[in-house]
Amino acid sequence: MKKTFLITIASALFAMNLMAQGRRAFQPRENIPLDSIHLSDPFVLADEATKTYYMTGTGGRMWKSKDLKSWSGPYTVTQTNPDSWMGPNPMIWAAELHQYKGKYYYFATFTNQKQFIDKVEGNDIERRASHVLVSDKPDGPYCPMADATYLPASMPTLDGTFWVDTDGKPYMVYCWEWLQNWNGTIEKIELKPDLSGSVGRGKLLFRASDSPWSREKDAKGNIVPNKVTDGPFLFNTGTGRLGMLWTSWIYDVYTQGVAYSASGTLDGPWIQEPDPITPPNYGHGMIFKSFDGRLLLSCHSHAKVGGRTVRIPRFFEVSLDGDKLVVKE
Repeated sequence: MKKTFLITIASALFAMNLMAQGRRAFQPRENIPLDSIHLSDPFVLADEATKTYYMTGTGGRMWKSKDLKSWSGPYTVTQTNPDSWMGPNPMIWAAELHQYKGKYYYFATFTNQKQFIDKVEGNDIERRASHVLVSDKPDGPYCPMADATYLPASMPTLDGTFWVDTDGKPYMVYCWEWLQNWNGTIEKIELKPDLSGSVGRGKLLFRASDSPWSREKDAKGNIVPNKVTDGPFLFNTGTGRLGMLWTSWIYDVYTQGVAYSASGTLDGPWIQEPDPITPPNYGHGMIFKSFDGRLLLSCHSHAKVGGRTVRIPRFFEVSLDGDKLVVKE
């Protein structure tokens, strides 16, 4: 009885804190089909301990499912510090869930729309950065750790993901946004052993212009490489080859590509595949294993609903049996 009472009090305090930060707790719904959920950058944690799928993404909320077909949610699971650089009501993009050494970590991009760090090509650059929260449970609440920042305040960074490299050290792999450097990059930075902060400085892995498939037209109508790097995600093939999903555009079509490391480590060099990995209009992918043993690529597509553009999650079955990622469908 005492434990139940304490949990109830903790839940109430969490909800009150969300209200104080300007975020309201949503009333979750049950039995939601996947294609009825509007969600950018869908990331799925298949948690063996609870035999539950936890899905999050842009917006920072969570859905739960036992079968990948019927979902409940959305649940509010983040608790940020209103006195930090994020402010009382940060935007949350591209959230990810990672289990590591007995805890659950929430990698996400936080944006304070009231702070500006630069002005490039007439665009005001808001303060935006990849950051990490922690929880003892997969469904949160996810709370701040020791370091107030993981990446330089002067850089807009986004879409941080997690990887333990061959040196046994944990890393965040993230994008330096093209809005500032005009040629987006994917970079890495070492994390502390408990992921509570970063170590040293970031290192360039590759640039948007390295892609042979992404392209756009410049102001003069010339066809040039696209500037966008988006949504990195690391994986190993069946032969142990290190690969990276990442996303850009072919003109106005969102497109999922893949690159492979020639050294088998994050340091690369990274060799870009000549063609996209999925059909047009799919991107920001990640890979997870279902409880029935299938490998699934989670990503989103764009659709027009009621006169506005929405993003809808989609799962593709894939294979990593050889030395390349293969989309089966």
